[in-house]
Amino acid sequence: NIYLGNECRSLADRARAQAEILLDRHGVATRAAVKAEGLPGGFAGVYPELAALETIGAARRGYFVEGLGGAQFALPGALERLREARHDGERETLVLAAADPAQPYGAALPWPAPLGGRPARAAGAHLVLVDGAAALFVERGGRTLTPFADLDDDVHTAALEALAAAVARGIVKRLNVERVAGASALGSVWEERLVAAGFRTGPKRLSLG
Repeated sequence: NIYLGNECRSLADRARAQAEILLDRHGVATRAAVKAEGLPGGFAGVYPELAALETIGAARRGYFVEGLGGAQFALPGALERLREARHDGERETLVLAAADPAQPYGAALPWPAPLGGRPARAAGAHLVLVDGAAALFVERGGRTLTPFADLDDDVHTAALEALAAAVARGIVKRLNVERVAGASALGSVWEERLVAAGFRTGPKRLSLG
């Protein structure tokens, strides 16, 4: 009986740890996020622990992100950041590995319509987010950039500047861009934007790093 009790306690502790890690990683835990993580038992398996975290004030339940279902749990700090992002006029940029669990596109969220490419959660690829939305996909190797459609030019400009800053900090390795939006980067409207972001024009590509 003691062994069974310890085993049950171990399973409960593991479920609680999974719920806490899920919240720490995503900020807002949704059914789609749990599916993307591939947790055993799915959302139903972790739901009781998320609800328990709500009862002790470690999480809040509500409808925080439109389009991701009604059952959502969020860290209090994540909600504050969402409110700040909604009211702050300054753009927020972030460069993440495309396969990073914290990167929601291609898992919790569908990819937006790309311009001339096929973004994927591939190792070695990166995604630039502007104000939380996918703005620019960088294929592994850094030779192809895929911007996303229906975004203003200043959003794409902010994404390129963020990408250049990530290269300077060593987050992204050297880039030798040959194609942007499905066409040659040289001679396109993107060449001027890349040069403005710090890229150097060469015979066949634009380089940085």
